[in-house]
Amino acid sequence: GGEPLTPLYNYLKTYPGKLKEQFYNQYRGELVFSMQTASPVLGSLNSGLQLYRLKYEQPDIFAQIKYSFHLPQYLGWLLTGKACSDITSIGCHTGLWNFSQNYYHEWVYREGIINKLPPVRPSGTVFPVMPGLNRKIPSTLPAHCLSGIGLHDSSAAMIPYLESFAEPFVLISTGTWSISMNPFNSDPLTIAELQNDCLCYLTFKGQPVKASRLFAGYEHEKQVERLADYFQKNKNYYHAVACDRGIIAQLRLVEDRPVLNRAASPVSASVFGQRDLSGFKTFEEAYHRLLMDIMDQQRISTNRIMSPGVKRIFVDGGFSRNPVYMHLLAEAFPSVEVFAANIAKASAMGAAMAIHEQWNAGPLPTDIIELQYYGA
Repeated sequence: GGEPLTPLYNYLKTYPGKLKEQFYNQYRGELVFSMQTASPVLGSLNSGLQLYRLKYEQPDIFAQIKYSFHLPQYLGWLLTGKACSDITSIGCHTGLWNFSQNYYHEWVYREGIINKLPPVRPSGTVFPVMPGLNRKIPSTLPAHCLSGIGLHDSSAAMIPYLESFAEPFVLISTGTWSISMNPFNSDPLTIAELQNDCLCYLTFKGQPVKASRLFAGYEHEKQVERLADYFQKNKNYYHAVACDRGIIAQLRLVEDRPVLNRAASPVSASVFGQRDLSGFKTFEEAYHRLLMDIMDQQRISTNRIMSPGVKRIFVDGGFSRNPVYMHLLAEAFPSVEVFAANIAKASAMGAAMAIHEQWNAGPLPTDIIELQYYGA
């Protein structure tokens, strides 16, 4: 097998300004390109632009590239020796895929990037694992092992829901980011949506999923540290805070304090960081206010991708275990049923379900998602 050519690059580091300007000037500008590829301008997180950068900044390295993989397909190649591309990885804010044409964007051909990308295979494809093929993989694996080609984690986590529920739903996947995903909204992204951190993913069957992102988990963590420090509590104390409707009602009667400098935005930090904590009597009161401020953003973010006919919202990840968040979400969407969903290792389960018929003669399981209903 081949060897990795480059170190790992941190996609959070700033993309070179001149190269960015050169790219977008050549390919009709940031707005048109973003609408075609269904992703905001995200620098190196638009992973196709990492290859563009290699071509112009390190042409010798670029010339040596045989294949460029996303991480799941690299792991599949290590196991099987088969070089593949996968539609869920290509379709995830890479800048490679033209959503309106349902094919690679023209720049991928013009710049010769297409020659570095392995052929696209269906997401349900499997190959036999080749023990001893690569020194990075243990040679003790049994010869009859099969490996899928790998999926993008957000797309994989959606699969158990798509296989379990036929009626339209929205999934809010929560962690560092709260990502609202609607696989039943096929409307093209608008300019306003792109400017407010909306994008599209692709399902394992190649259908677009409209999504919006909110940095809510990060904001929650940062503000909880501030609260714990101010009220002299353990940083995990919030886990013990029960939802108190009385506190919520009382906070709604009080004018915002202080007068806030800016309105809630689904992209930036919540307004809670501007609040004077001396205005709160207890950690519990301040914590409810924090969650109310985050919910103001969550309502905006999730509403951006809602569509007629959505009957349910499922929440998985950290906030699904937060009763204050879940109650406020149910209040924010009174016409929709809101559920906390618990599914162990959702991305891994989804990836296994995508290749189910290749390795399992039984029917798909029907009881893999535990639901808890929250009323307004």
